[in-house]
Amino acid sequence: MSPSASTPSARPQKPLKPLKGLRILSLALNLPGPAALLRCRALGASCVKIEPPGPDTPGQTKASGDPMAHYNPVVYAALHEGIRVQTANLKTPAGQKALHRALAKTDVLLTSFRPSALPKLGLDWRALHKQYPALSQVCIVGALGTRAEEPGHDLTYQAEHGLLPGLDLPASLFADMGGALQATEAVLQLALLRHTGAPGAYLEVALADAAAYLALPRLWGLTAPGALLGGQHAGYRIYPCKDGRVAVAALEPHFAAALCSVAGLAATSDMQARATHRAITAFLAGKSRKQLEHIAIHNDVPLHTLPK
Repeated sequence: MSPSASTPSARPQKPLKPLKGLRILSLALNLPGPAALLRCRALGASCVKIEPPGPDTPGQTKASGDPMAHYNPVVYAALHEGIRVQTANLKTPAGQKALHRALAKTDVLLTSFRPSALPKLGLDWRALHKQYPALSQVCIVGALGTRAEEPGHDLTYQAEHGLLPGLDLPASLFADMGGALQATEAVLQLALLRHTGAPGAYLEVALADAAAYLALPRLWGLTAPGALLGGQHAGYRIYPCKDGRVAVAALEPHFAAALCSVAGLAATSDMQARATHRAITAFLAGKSRKQLEHIAIHNDVPLHTLPK
């Protein structure tokens, strides 16, 4: 193989900046909007956020009006790294003046208010589009259409789309983070549109739709209880081991054969048979996490060990 056709070197690649030069103004609070803004900044956008003033706090010169700053200041700081944050009360003439100064220098406005709140803040899309024809807006809402005014949160959207099978809270805020990714995708779409010379456009991103998209494998029956990826395949399950748990993902035939081989089964074993399940369960239960990690490396078995 010639050097030009060899595998790429391990040297880190310079990150792409497809949004370089794009100016984003965000009024979005909590998690989805700031997470989308942070991702857009990583893609090269110049990002400014205007948030309302927070409650007067003794000993502090500025208190954030973003609830996340009070829920979890560490997360708030991480979400706003590299973001220029300004404070303005948009319900006052001074705040409106500050807002429109910023809008005059903005390519994409990011909001997360209910649609009925936008006109009250001077953010009616028709008026904005008339005043700033090149401006685009991405509006993060809970749900689209007639449901846009309904109260909701990540948990209710996950529940709606079958992502909460039991009483335990979900491991992550999938609707919020999925919505942040979809909002970033919307900004990328608008950036492409901008390069065509088209006027600004308005796009809505719904957290309920983000949850619905993430729930598609369950809707398709792939991850439902007892389905192929819901426990039916012995090579795709979470098992107990001697000192913890092990997530096994030996789904493809060659991985399943490798798992069967180390477990003392025939490579052609039926991965859906109860006998295969019992044998693999017994094998893994007798191994420590360290032993299983060694097996994974030396036998090409995809697995990851976890504490109890």
